[in-house]
Amino acid sequence: MKKIIMFYGQECPHCHAMTGPVDELNKENDIEIEKREVWHNEENAEKMRAHQDIIANACGGDLGVPAFFDEDKKRAICGEMPTEKLKQWINEE
Repeated sequence: MKKIIMFYGQECPHCHAMTGPVDELNKENDIEIEKREVWHNEENAEKMRAHQDIIANACGGDLGVPAFFDEDKKRAICGEMPTEKLKQWINEE
């Protein structure tokens, strides 16, 4: 099972746009995307900051949301994107 963390902001319109694709991918047997809100939850924000170098690099230099982080492969991707692009990133070896 591929486990991904989605760091998001509660009021972020781009994060809301990714809810459908994330829910769709979570229905697949080999993918689990855990959602962690970081604007109002300090514990989740701290977890995001723990991977700041990787996530900020993927987000163009700063921490941003939505950010998807693969703990196993230590890589990230940021922003609003089509479901297929996110799925392709998750499945990259």
